[in-house]
Amino acid sequence: MTTYEDLPPALFAFPGPLRDSLVAAVLSGAKTSTTGLPTEYEVAGEPLPVVGGRMAVMDSAERPVAVLEVTDVRVLPLGEVDLRHALDEGEGYTTVAEWRATHERFWHGAQIREVLGDPGFTVRDDTLVVAERFRVVEILPAVQGR
Repeated sequence: MTTYEDLPPALFAFPGPLRDSLVAAVLSGAKTSTTGLPTEYEVAGEPLPVVGGRMAVMDSAERPVAVLEVTDVRVLPLGEVDLRHALDEGEGYTTVAEWRATHERFWHGAQIREVLGDPGFTVRDDTLVVAERFRVVEILPAVQGR
């Protein structure tokens, strides 16, 4: 039997206020999609998510708070991300342009550039992204009691 301890972590952003707000959106059901960079997976030595795969959502204290199941994974150019995906990120975006501006600020930030080992990393329309959809299959008991 698989337990959440056996699952790979689902890490949204870096620990801190942004992760806290993203995890809250996941737990509320508002966030059902996320976007990453294939290069992040490569640098971490991790495989891309697969449909049916499960992950443990980690909060800023690195505690597991929920279990997700991946329902869709697309690798596509950044310029092809659609409005449905942007809306389903659950962060209040109303346009793809808003979604993209926020994601570009994150991806062009010092923390991501450090993780990628590329201080000049930038994204363009043809930069590949991983557009992932998921559903919460379990909110862990410790969270329900908070």
